Amino acid sequence: MFEDLKPHIIELRKRLFISVLTVIVLFLICFGFWEFFLELMLAPLKKVLPEGSEVIFTHPAEAFFTSMKVSFFVAILLSLPIIFWQFWLFVAPGLYDNEKKYVIPFVTSASTMFALGCAFCYFFVTPLAFNFLINFGSGTFTAMPRIGEFVGFFTKFLIAFGLSFELPIVTFFLALVGLITNKSLSDFFRYAVVFIFLFAALMTPPDVISQFLLAGPLIVLYLLSIYIAKLVNPYKPEDDLSEDIEDE
Repeated sequence: MFEDLKPHIIELRKRLFISVLTVIVLFLICFGFWEFFLELMLAPLKKVLPEGSEVIFTHPAEAFFTSMKVSFFVAILLSLPIIFWQFWLFVAPGLYDNEKKYVIPFVTSASTMFALGCAFCYFFVTPLAFNFLINFGSGTFTAMPRIGEFVGFFTKFLIAFGLSFELPIVTFFLALVGLITNKSLSDFFRYAVVFIFLFAALMTPPDVISQFLLAGPLIVLYLLSIYIAKLVNPYKPEDDLSEDIEDE
């Protein structure tokens, strides 16, 4: 059994090595510009900070580790096309010849949708969420966000939206290989809504606004995924009949 898995393990190691090496190289490059990237992250926050508030750090090493977190996060984002490409090369041997030709559309669409998710979060969601969270109780408290906590919160927020926007891409390729149909997605919709709100609760701050800002687009993307599955692998009633015959 191990001998059968050995070629796959070697191939996986190769793809992981290339992906990790790409991230490391880009991390070293991004570290030279960490202040620029940090300013981009802080821009939505600074717009809503009340007068007299400022971003602080409380631990001697917090600024240094924040610079590393910022550089690593940006390196991951810039590495995504290579990571998606390596993932495709790993699974490609198990695909049919007509499916292998989708490598460029997959890498391009997956990278684009992740970027769109991050952009939607950055330009639309974070200003609303920060405005509510920072100014809530501002008449009683003075906001002094810690830079380390903010970067962790901000990157988690962006990753959540980036991953969410991958749903149509995942649906397309699962439908392409025949694993799902529009009917299977439609039948699962009520459960999907529950999982979407659980995901939103885990990935956003504990406030209703942020959760709905993530759950709302995800539900729309799920409905879009049903339409995509209908185009790629539409449900056929005769499929159920053939399954019933096989069961008998």
